[in-house]
Amino acid sequence: MNRFLELLNKMSGKLLVALILIIVVYPIFWLITSSLKAPGEFTNPMFMLPEGLYWENYRVAWVDGNMGTYFRNSVFVTFPALFLIIVMGAGAAFAIEKMRWKLSRNTLLLFLVGIMVPIPIVLLPLFTIFFNVGMLNNLLTLIIVYVTFGLPLTIFLFSTYFKAVPNEVIESAVVDGASIYRVFFSIAMPMILNAVVTVTLVQFFFVWNDLIFAMTFINDSELRTIQTGLMSFSGEYGQRQWGPTFAAISMAVLPTLILYLFLNKVVMKGMTGGAVKG
Repeated sequence: MNRFLELLNKMSGKLLVALILIIVVYPIFWLITSSLKAPGEFTNPMFMLPEGLYWENYRVAWVDGNMGTYFRNSVFVTFPALFLIIVMGAGAAFAIEKMRWKLSRNTLLLFLVGIMVPIPIVLLPLFTIFFNVGMLNNLLTLIIVYVTFGLPLTIFLFSTYFKAVPNEVIESAVVDGASIYRVFFSIAMPMILNAVVTVTLVQFFFVWNDLIFAMTFINDSELRTIQTGLMSFSGEYGQRQWGPTFAAISMAVLPTLILYLFLNKVVMKGMTGGAVKG
């Protein structure tokens, strides 16, 4: 009886994991397979696989639907914003945790306030400011906004990891004649490399998937990012061309999915490292 109950518990656990896996993975699988269906195949039952690989859907989405321009705009905004968020956030966190000055704790608390501010509250003031200085419909505006809102969480996370770096290592390097910049780039940053990858991925998701800022500050159709462009594309094609619509959605989703699949082990190490050492 005990063996039966033990086997039942194991089976129920495995079935639960399998069910969760299906719920998570199947929509992505269905999206990708649907993006490769020919127009006539959408009259078939939705669970049927495509008869062939109809890549024309991706060409229509990329060229005719202007998704190529939207993708390029997102890349142009995302990578400079990520670079600034990581470099500035890591530098500020290092200064707070490893450089001795009176207001370091209070400064960290001020940055934490930035995490608590709801985004909708600041949209109108920001819109007014950028309108007055003539910076609406400018991708640089999005970079500024993403860096501003990405820094508080980045500084908080990096502070946790820098706290785990032994002070003796920093002090030994300084005694040996290393400058503060050498200590930061050559010693401290390599010691939290997993955390850098984790925070970069988190901020990549934030910037790449943003809709509210891009909708608020960008009205020019040629400057839309991939999420606002996808919304426009779905409105134009979604009612009559399902294949290109699914292809466009796949273009927006796949970069984040591919990055996570390649970096998930590093992310897990970074998260557990912060949980144990922080």
